[in-house]
Amino acid sequence: MNWARAISRSTTAPGPNGAPAPTPPSRSDVTADAEAPPPDWVPAAGPAQASRITYLEMLERPAPRRAPPPLDQHVLMRVEEPKVAYFRWLYHYVGRDWMWIDRRRWPDDKLAAHLAAPGYGLYVLHLKGAPAGFFELVPQDGGTRIDLGLFGIAPDFIGRRLGPFMLDQAIQLAWERGPTRMTVDTCTLDHPKALILYQKFGFRPYATRERLAWPLGPELARLD
Repeated sequence: MNWARAISRSTTAPGPNGAPAPTPPSRSDVTADAEAPPPDWVPAAGPAQASRITYLEMLERPAPRRAPPPLDQHVLMRVEEPKVAYFRWLYHYVGRDWMWIDRRRWPDDKLAAHLAAPGYGLYVLHLKGAPAGFFELVPQDGGTRIDLGLFGIAPDFIGRRLGPFMLDQAIQLAWERGPTRMTVDTCTLDHPKALILYQKFGFRPYATRERLAWPLGPELARLD
Protein backbone atom coordinates (compact mmCIF):
# COMPACT_ATOMS: atom_id res chain seq x y z
CA MET A 1 0.00 0.00 0.00
CA ASN A 2 1.17 3.51 -0.74
CA TRP A 3 1.04 4.85 2.81
CA ALA A 4 1.82 8.41 1.79
CA ARG A 5 -1.33 8.49 -0.32
CA ALA A 6 -3.47 6.58 2.16
CA ILE A 7 -2.60 8.84 5.07
CA SER A 8 -5.48 11.26 4.50
CA ARG A 9 -8.13 8.70 3.61
CA SER A 10 -11.00 8.02 6.00
CA THR A 11 -13.35 5.06 5.74
CA THR A 12 -16.52 4.22 7.57
CA ALA A 13 -16.76 1.15 9.74
CA PRO A 14 -18.53 -1.80 8.08
CA GLY A 15 -22.22 -2.30 8.68
CA PRO A 16 -23.97 -5.50 9.79
CA ASN A 17 -22.68 -8.71 8.20
CA GLY A 18 -19.90 -6.79 6.53
CA ALA A 19 -22.21 -4.66 4.39
CA PRO A 20 -20.90 -1.17 3.57
CA ALA A 21 -22.04 1.38 6.12
CA PRO A 22 -23.60 4.68 5.03
CA THR A 23 -21.16 7.54 4.70
CA PRO A 24 -21.31 9.46 8.00
CA PRO A 25 -21.67 13.22 8.21
CA SER A 26 -18.51 15.29 8.28
CA ARG A 27 -16.68 14.70 11.55
CA SER A 28 -14.55 17.49 12.96
CA ASP A 29 -12.60 14.90 14.95
CA VAL A 30 -11.35 12.92 11.92
CA THR A 31 -8.37 14.83 10.57
CA ALA A 32 -5.55 14.11 8.17
CA ASP A 33 -1.87 14.56 8.96
CA ALA A 34 0.66 16.01 6.59
CA GLU A 35 2.47 13.49 4.40
CA ALA A 36 5.89 15.08 4.87
CA PRO A 37 8.02 14.12 7.89
CA PRO A 38 8.03 16.64 10.78
CA PRO A 39 10.87 19.17 11.01
CA ASP A 40 12.67 17.35 13.85
CA TRP A 41 12.90 14.05 11.98
CA VAL A 42 16.23 12.92 10.52
CA PRO A 43 16.96 9.69 8.59
CA ALA A 44 19.07 8.39 11.48
CA ALA A 45 15.92 8.33 13.65
CA GLY A 46 14.55 5.50 11.54
CA PRO A 47 11.69 5.10 9.07
CA ALA A 48 8.10 6.02 9.71
CA GLN A 49 5.80 3.33 11.07
CA ALA A 50 2.48 2.72 9.37
CA SER A 51 -0.59 2.42 11.56
CA ARG A 52 -4.36 2.44 11.31
CA ILE A 53 -6.40 4.74 13.53
CA THR A 54 -9.90 3.65 14.55
CA TYR A 55 -12.34 6.35 15.68
CA LEU A 56 -15.08 5.31 18.09
CA GLU A 57 -18.08 7.04 19.60
CA MET A 58 -20.75 6.60 22.26
CA LEU A 59 -24.06 8.41 21.75
CA GLU A 60 -25.76 7.85 25.10
CA ARG A 61 -24.69 7.38 28.67
CA PRO A 62 -24.29 3.71 29.57
CA ALA A 63 -25.07 2.14 32.91
CA PRO A 64 -21.98 1.91 35.15
CA ARG A 65 -20.21 -1.39 34.59
CA ARG A 66 -18.96 -1.51 38.18
CA ALA A 67 -15.51 -2.62 37.07
CA PRO A 68 -13.67 -4.01 40.10
CA PRO A 69 -11.42 -1.40 41.72
CA PRO A 70 -7.74 -2.14 42.36
CA LEU A 71 -7.04 -4.26 45.42
CA ASP A 72 -4.20 -1.97 46.49
CA GLN A 73 -4.77 1.39 48.13
CA HIS A 74 -5.71 3.73 45.30
CA VAL A 75 -7.10 7.13 44.46
CA LEU A 76 -8.17 8.72 41.18
CA MET A 77 -7.38 12.42 41.33
CA ARG A 78 -8.03 15.30 38.98
CA VAL A 79 -4.97 17.48 38.52
CA GLU A 80 -6.43 20.92 39.12
CA GLU A 81 -3.64 22.97 37.53
CA PRO A 82 -1.52 20.61 35.40
CA LYS A 83 1.94 21.93 34.62
CA VAL A 84 3.73 21.38 31.34
CA ALA A 85 6.77 19.64 32.86
CA TYR A 86 4.61 17.23 34.87
CA PHE A 87 2.43 16.41 31.87
CA ARG A 88 5.47 15.77 29.68
CA TRP A 89 6.89 13.35 32.25
CA LEU A 90 3.54 11.55 32.67
CA TYR A 91 2.95 11.34 28.92
CA HIS A 92 6.39 9.84 28.32
CA TYR A 93 6.19 7.44 31.27
CA VAL A 94 2.83 6.00 30.23
CA GLY A 95 3.24 6.14 26.47
CA ARG A 96 6.90 5.38 25.83
CA ASP A 97 6.24 1.75 24.81
CA TRP A 98 3.39 2.69 22.44
CA MET A 99 5.05 5.44 20.41
CA TRP A 100 3.16 8.28 22.07
CA ILE A 101 5.07 11.08 20.39
CA ASP A 102 2.54 13.64 19.11
CA ARG A 103 2.41 15.75 22.28
CA ARG A 104 6.18 15.57 22.65
CA ARG A 105 6.37 17.57 19.44
CA TRP A 106 4.15 20.31 20.82
CA PRO A 107 6.00 23.44 21.99
CA ASP A 108 5.49 24.48 25.60
CA ASP A 109 3.09 27.30 24.77
CA LYS A 110 0.78 25.04 22.76
CA LEU A 111 0.80 22.37 25.45
CA ALA A 112 0.20 24.94 28.21
CA ALA A 113 -2.80 26.33 26.32
CA HIS A 114 -4.20 22.81 25.91
CA LEU A 115 -3.86 22.04 29.62
CA ALA A 116 -5.45 25.37 30.60
CA ALA A 117 -8.39 25.18 28.17
CA PRO A 118 -11.85 25.61 29.77
CA GLY A 119 -13.27 22.29 30.90
CA TYR A 120 -10.07 20.33 30.30
CA GLY A 121 -9.63 17.48 32.78
CA LEU A 122 -6.49 15.47 33.55
CA TYR A 123 -7.11 12.51 35.88
CA VAL A 124 -4.33 10.38 37.36
CA LEU A 125 -4.80 7.01 39.05
CA HIS A 126 -2.40 6.47 41.96
CA LEU A 127 -1.66 3.09 43.54
CA LYS A 128 0.06 3.24 46.92
CA GLY A 129 0.97 6.82 46.07
CA ALA A 130 2.57 6.09 42.69
CA PRO A 131 1.09 7.22 39.34
CA ALA A 132 -0.28 4.10 37.63
CA GLY A 133 -2.18 5.57 34.70
CA PHE A 134 -4.05 8.61 33.49
CA PHE A 135 -6.66 9.91 31.09
CA GLU A 136 -7.79 13.29 29.84
CA LEU A 137 -11.28 14.57 29.04
CA VAL A 138 -11.37 17.31 26.42
CA PRO A 139 -14.58 19.24 25.62
CA GLN A 140 -15.14 19.70 21.89
CA ASP A 141 -17.87 21.15 19.67
CA GLY A 142 -18.99 23.63 22.30
CA GLY A 143 -19.06 20.98 25.02
CA THR A 144 -21.57 18.74 23.24
CA ARG A 145 -18.80 16.21 22.65
CA ILE A 146 -16.30 14.98 25.23
CA ASP A 147 -13.19 13.41 23.77
CA LEU A 148 -11.17 10.86 25.72
CA GLY A 149 -8.02 12.39 24.32
CA LEU A 150 -5.51 10.16 26.12
CA PHE A 151 -5.93 6.97 28.11
CA GLY A 152 -3.12 4.74 29.29
CA ILE A 153 -1.69 2.54 32.02
CA ALA A 154 1.93 2.96 33.12
CA PRO A 155 4.21 0.08 32.03
CA ASP A 156 4.95 -0.92 35.64
CA PHE A 157 1.23 -1.52 36.24
CA ILE A 158 0.08 -3.25 33.05
CA GLY A 159 -1.51 -6.64 33.67
CA ARG A 160 -3.25 -5.66 36.90
CA ARG A 161 -6.66 -5.02 35.29
CA LEU A 162 -6.57 -1.30 35.92
CA GLY A 163 -7.82 -0.50 32.41
CA PRO A 164 -11.47 -1.54 32.92
CA PHE A 165 -11.71 0.32 36.23
CA MET A 166 -10.14 3.49 34.87
CA LEU A 167 -12.20 3.45 31.66
CA ASP A 168 -15.43 3.02 33.63
CA GLN A 169 -14.48 6.05 35.72
CA ALA A 170 -13.61 8.09 32.62
CA ILE A 171 -16.93 7.31 30.95
CA GLN A 172 -18.99 8.23 34.00
CA LEU A 173 -17.06 11.47 34.55
CA ALA A 174 -17.47 12.44 30.90
CA TRP A 175 -21.23 11.87 30.83
CA GLU A 176 -21.70 13.81 34.06
CA ARG A 177 -20.89 16.87 31.94
CA GLY A 178 -24.04 16.39 29.88
CA PRO A 179 -22.66 15.86 26.35
CA THR A 180 -24.57 14.24 23.51
CA ARG A 181 -21.54 12.30 22.29
CA MET A 182 -18.30 10.86 23.65
CA THR A 183 -15.39 9.94 21.39
CA VAL A 184 -12.05 8.17 21.56
CA ASP A 185 -9.54 6.88 19.05
CA THR A 186 -6.89 4.21 19.13
CA CYS A 187 -4.35 2.92 16.65
CA THR A 188 -2.50 -0.27 15.85
CA LEU A 189 0.59 1.03 17.69
CA ASP A 190 -1.37 1.13 20.97
CA HIS A 191 -1.81 -1.77 23.38
CA PRO A 192 -3.32 -4.66 21.37
CA LYS A 193 -6.30 -4.90 23.75
CA ALA A 194 -7.20 -1.20 23.61
CA LEU A 195 -9.73 -1.44 20.76
CA ILE A 196 -11.41 -4.48 22.32
CA LEU A 197 -11.70 -2.72 25.68
CA TYR A 198 -13.32 0.38 24.20
CA GLN A 199 -15.86 -1.71 22.32
CA LYS A 200 -16.59 -3.82 25.39
CA PHE A 201 -17.54 -0.65 27.25
CA GLY A 202 -19.94 0.52 24.56
CA PHE A 203 -17.91 2.55 22.06
CA ARG A 204 -18.67 1.84 18.41
CA PRO A 205 -16.28 2.43 15.48
CA TYR A 206 -17.42 4.94 12.89
CA ALA A 207 -14.28 5.68 10.84
CA THR A 208 -10.72 4.56 10.22
CA ARG A 209 -7.73 6.06 8.50
CA GLU A 210 -4.14 5.17 7.79
CA ARG A 211 -1.30 7.15 9.31
CA LEU A 212 2.48 7.40 9.28
CA ALA A 213 4.14 7.82 12.69
CA TRP A 214 7.55 9.46 12.37
CA PRO A 215 10.15 8.71 15.09
CA LEU A 216 11.37 11.64 17.12
CA GLY A 217 14.52 13.43 16.09
CA PRO A 218 17.54 13.36 18.44
CA GLU A 219 16.65 16.57 20.28
CA LEU A 220 13.12 15.46 21.17
CA ALA A 221 14.17 11.87 21.83
CA ARG A 222 16.57 12.79 24.63
CA LEU A 223 14.12 11.49 27.28
CA ASP A 224 14.19 7.97 25.82
